[in-house]
Amino acid sequence: MVATTKGSEQPIRERLNLRPIINVSGTMTALGASIIVPEAIKAMSEIASQFVEMDDLHRRASEVIARLTGSEAGFVTASCASGISLSLAAAITGDNLLAIENLPDRTEGLKTEVIVQIGHMVSFGGNIDQAVRLAGGKVIAAGTVSAVNDYHVADAINDRTAAALYVVSHHTVQYGMLSLPEFVAICHAKNVPVIVDAASEYDLRTFLQQGADIVVYSGHKFLGGPTTGIVAGRKDLVRATFLQNRGIGRGMKVGKESIAGVMAALEAWEHRDHDGIRRRERAALDLWKNTLEGFAGIEALIVPDPTNNPLDRLEVNVRPESGFTAAGLAAALARAQIPIIVRNHEVERGHFFLDPCNLHPGEAETVTREFHSLLSAKERPADAMLVPQKSTRNVRNWPD
Repeated sequence: MVATTKGSEQPIRERLNLRPIINVSGTMTALGASIIVPEAIKAMSEIASQFVEMDDLHRRASEVIARLTGSEAGFVTASCASGISLSLAAAITGDNLLAIENLPDRTEGLKTEVIVQIGHMVSFGGNIDQAVRLAGGKVIAAGTVSAVNDYHVADAINDRTAAALYVVSHHTVQYGMLSLPEFVAICHAKNVPVIVDAASEYDLRTFLQQGADIVVYSGHKFLGGPTTGIVAGRKDLVRATFLQNRGIGRGMKVGKESIAGVMAALEAWEHRDHDGIRRRERAALDLWKNTLEGFAGIEALIVPDPTNNPLDRLEVNVRPESGFTAAGLAAALARAQIPIIVRNHEVERGHFFLDPCNLHPGEAETVTREFHSLLSAKERPADAMLVPQKSTRNVRNWPD
């Protein structure tokens, strides 16, 4: 079906021929990240028709970021991924404008090595290794997948070390790695700055309090802002990150609407009813858990977030007695009249998760009805016992 922009009286999904979905996956970039808060939408609309001096707008954003995070300064970029690359580039070049112009491949005389615990060498849709290489850096992997000791990091540091990168994510190995305070202590003892990838984290202050020199957040996940990255930390490194706009950052620049929107989202964060949001999320989790408990082969557990964000999810374990595999049930939900997209990154382990953080009113009940319909039906769909397989076929076929 061909998309059209005609008929502006139609809802935008209909105009663009996009199917509606219910997002119980979380703050996933592939689904549009999160519901943008009204304050951000208002700010973006207000500034859209205005001309501004962008450097001054960035200064105002720095002030807001510093207040919310406790940092010395802050910088808004196009995404968290670009924020990681630009802050690493900052550690490599400092404020040397010629070095900034020469990145990423002309790095003679510069420190370019970036230490990463091997259990943090993850893909977030793109690879951490590539984020480092985009900045002109070279990854030095420390330790093993199952254990990183202090000497693994300490002995990796030499006169070519520019920075160390610490990743906070459910994708990382959740055991055997050094904690951030341990990692910082080792690196700072040898004057190596530590940059933290905290893309999907709720806490805007703790990582800096634990000694990180730069922390990079997504502005478009829990904050509910437009797609952006937020770089917060030491003023000299934030300034050097900002200066990357004269180099590799030019292709990662952020517009006035996004800067204004994420500033408004940050300020709204100060006044958000976080307890009320948790209560609404818990009500959805309880509703789903109570619904699923009555079905054979299904076990539903309310579990905490693996990186200590103050929220819970429902882990749905699917056994053969249910007539489904976890992959088969997830696929059936995705084919519902209003497709329901679950958090399926561990589906090969026999479970998936339901995340209530991006529900619109009434959607929790719709999810409940669809589960009941699928699990109580006399017949199962043909792919109910689907075995998960990794395939890039759909990506390779884009745009069809």
